Amino acid sequence: MSVDNQIQVGEANVADGAQIALRGGRLGEQIMSELGGRYQEQAYRKRLFWAHAIVTAPVIYTTAAGTGGPLLYNGTNNVNAVLLGVGVGVTTVTTVAAALGITGGPTSAPSSTTAIDSRTNAFIGGAASGCTPYRVGTVSAAGTFFIPFANLHTGALTVDNASVLWVDLGGSIIVPPGYFASVAASATATTTVASISMLYAEVPV
Repeated sequence: MSVDNQIQVGEANVADGAQIALRGGRLGEQIMSELGGRYQEQAYRKRLFWAHAIVTAPVIYTTAAGTGGPLLYNGTNNVNAVLLGVGVGVTTVTTVAAALGITGGPTSAPSSTTAIDSRTNAFIGGAASGCTPYRVGTVSAAGTFFIPFANLHTGALTVDNASVLWVDLGGSIIVPPGYFASVAASATATTTVASISMLYAEVPV
């Protein structure tokens, strides 16, 4: 049966590749809805990943040594890492005011790495990502750009107005094979301790 110009009222549970009618309501209207959360499809396909690093004194983005974190290295040859968001929770304030942001550039496998504090497939129990996240590491050359997303200031935690922060990057930064992306600072944020997470998807090149 052809489904051209047909509307089906009610839910449908179908397999990949099946052709179905458009979703409709009981008044004959066409229904358009995400139905699930924004990232649900990528999570369901096991292409969505979290990396979490507990970082002390994030270094300035112009420094190659000990950058991070998380520091995400794409050592694959078949996927791009698409950055979707970062989360920051400051637990010890800085004595140097600075901005946090994203940096990145070309690199060979990072050296002097420290293991990531935690990583997971967003589909709990799914395989680990092809890209490798580290807490910090030394890249071949410092990042070639800096995109700020948050501030670190010298006020006490009791007056801190951004102690918990989530920033939606919306896929605006893509890390191809042979490149890295990392959270870094505009100035080395002496004494800062922060829990920083990175959400990324892996899509075929």
